[in-house]
Amino acid sequence: GLKLNIDVILHQGGWLLIRDVGTIVFAIVLTILIAKLFKADDSTLVLLLGIGTGVCGAAAIAATSSILKAKDEDTAIGAGIIALVGTVFSITYTLIRPFIPLTALQYGIWSGVSLHEIAHVALAGAPAGPNALAMALLAKLGRVFLLVPLSFILVYWMKHKEKTKSGSKAKIEFPWFLIGFIIMSLFGSYVLGHAFTVSASMMNGISSFTSFILTMAMIGLG
Repeated sequence: GLKLNIDVILHQGGWLLIRDVGTIVFAIVLTILIAKLFKADDSTLVLLLGIGTGVCGAAAIAATSSILKAKDEDTAIGAGIIALVGTVFSITYTLIRPFIPLTALQYGIWSGVSLHEIAHVALAGAPAGPNALAMALLAKLGRVFLLVPLSFILVYWMKHKEKTKSGSKAKIEFPWFLIGFIIMSLFGSYVLGHAFTVSASMMNGISSFTSFILTMAMIGLG
């Protein structure tokens, strides 16, 4: 949450949010269609893969797994597949970059809109230069931002689905992590560095600490 600057996304990357929404919808729908084509019977895993592809990789899968009542096995498999595929594609992007007819900024947008994890975006975007990397990360953070409304949509959808199936009001686990995510995003966007000054070294330390916490969460998920 601290790394998600809402103010920057809304004022500098607002136009990218439209593309990000399209990416998320396209990824989820295409994943479902491919699953139907190959007669995949685990609909929850399919949806997790679509969300992981469209939003922000393993973190999105971990975030929405409780809402979808996914099995631990499906969550771990989904996160592993997304991490592997994203790594392969991010390396592929760097190899084909010199041969595709895109400017550095266009390449950055393409990387940020299409790759799975923030780390994948950074890996693919960095070789194109700092401006391309900045644009890639901005596009990617827009997709991370959209995890919040997507999670609430999934909560509503699951409640409706369970109610239709059982005829009674379903109990869906509320994603309480979203509250903390939103609070930390707002704090990092409008308080930290604005209401009081924070040194660059402290900001770097906070960034490293949040990365460490996320890494531990992914290890725990595995």
